[in-house]
Amino acid sequence: MAEDSPKRRKANFNEAETEVLIEQVLKHEQLLFAAGPGRASAGQKRKVWELIRHKVNPVAACPRDVEDLKKRWRDLKRRDRSKLCRLSQGCGPPAP
Repeated sequence: MAEDSPKRRKANFNEAETEVLIEQVLKHEQLLFAAGPGRASAGQKRKVWELIRHKVNPVAACPRDVEDLKKRWRDLKRRDRSKLCRLSQGCGPPAP
């Protein structure tokens, strides 16, 4: 019976999840996003993302996996960048 039902999407991130995600990513930002010869290996980054997942899931509405967290982080960065650009420099299409 469960096989016949369509796949349901996960619940939106709540405020607590987002706060923990931001706090943890910023705490480990150098390890996750550093460039150059001293950067972390893919295995180290995977361990850090797993650690972040273990911090987010206790406050999560539904269990999150690492890919969910990475996507949410990318979306937050993109949204903030575009908002800052529109406010400070007038980038993008004009408001209707």
